[in-house]
Amino acid sequence: MHSLILYSTRDGQTLKIARYIAECLAADNQACDVIDLGQVGQCELERYDRVLIGAAIRYGRFAAELHDFIKQHLDWLNRLPSAFFAVNLTARKADKRTPQTNAYTRKFLAATPWRPDSCAVFAGALRYPRYRWFDRVMIQLIMRMTGGETDSSKEIEYTDWQQVDDFARDFAGLTGKSGFKSRETHQFVEN
Repeated sequence: MHSLILYSTRDGQTLKIARYIAECLAADNQACDVIDLGQVGQCELERYDRVLIGAAIRYGRFAAELHDFIKQHLDWLNRLPSAFFAVNLTARKADKRTPQTNAYTRKFLAATPWRPDSCAVFAGALRYPRYRWFDRVMIQLIMRMTGGETDSSKEIEYTDWQQVDDFARDFAGLTGKSGFKSRETHQFVEN
């Protein structure tokens, strides 16, 4: 199968996760392309057998390009085996790391007409030294309110790579449409 991994990243962690999943597929001798969701316009989508989209949250929202892509390519997405993963700092807490318990992902899945066959939520990375001043101050405020790290000199990667590896194996096994299921529970999620 030839897979397409699309990503929308804010600070690079979603791209890092997408590339890791691509490496897992390549290790299993599966062809895969990784493309920025904002650059997919030139891509020949019909040459792919399945698709994975990864998107980051910033200030409670996914990038508009995610919603635009889904709207423009909904029939194609719902026809192929597909999966979705969200990346956010809320998922640094184990109880916020599933599609059912992560408010951003739950809200997105309830609102989108796309029905991915598999879904996961990964914790992102906190990169204070790399943020612009406004973002650093806002993220510190959010982290203070949620009991997170506020030291602006720190960089912390919260991503659970074993969770990503498990999801990559699940995605590698998608061969047909089956209905949305969570990586964590393998049960259908009601919207």
